[in-house]
Amino acid sequence: MKCPHCLENFHEVPALLKTNEGRETLRDPDGDWGVWWCMCPSCGRLVMKLLHIVPGERRESLIRPKAPARAPLPPEVPEAFAADYREACLVLTDSPKASAALSRRCLQNLLWEHFMVKPSNLYDEIDQALPNLPTDLAEAVDAIRNYGNFAAHPMKSTNSGEILDVEPGEAEWSLDVLEGLFDFCFVRPAMLKKKRDALNQKLGEAGKPPMKRGL
Repeated sequence: MKCPHCLENFHEVPALLKTNEGRETLRDPDGDWGVWWCMCPSCGRLVMKLLHIVPGERRESLIRPKAPARAPLPPEVPEAFAADYREACLVLTDSPKASAALSRRCLQNLLWEHFMVKPSNLYDEIDQALPNLPTDLAEAVDAIRNYGNFAAHPMKSTNSGEILDVEPGEAEWSLDVLEGLFDFCFVRPAMLKKKRDALNQKLGEAGKPPMKRGL
């Protein structure tokens, strides 16, 4: 499995916590309950899941950590966008609907502030931004508005954070798309500027004029 704390892969050897009486599960009117755990050998942190067993079904809910970790955002991402992204990650397990709503709000703010789209509804704002994106990223962003409930409720500029039902995988996809946009909007330009500045320094030391455009 992949550790939800550090994202390293390891071979899980799960165990069930036992009560003082040696029982691995407890029963109430809603079914059998237990706690599954293992220790990540890479980071030394506990991974714990709540088990809920009903006839014909076994459900597992992550309880430590509350949500699987995602790769930390690069420092180039402005805090105004990073804060919504981190909160969307935090609530992903407990409420995919809330996570998707936070991602939509973050996306709309990014479209307004970075791409300078004309405020309308989020569906049309995405349409305005697509020509400014590389093909692969444009297709990823466009996919957000093709989910059923989003397409039915295209989000006016005043309610982009509306809580809507989400389809399986929609909240995770929205986070993936935000990561791609952050890389395109902030990380790559910062890396190119760093390379350009280094090259201009070398050109200056050689008595040559600096570059006027990026690499």
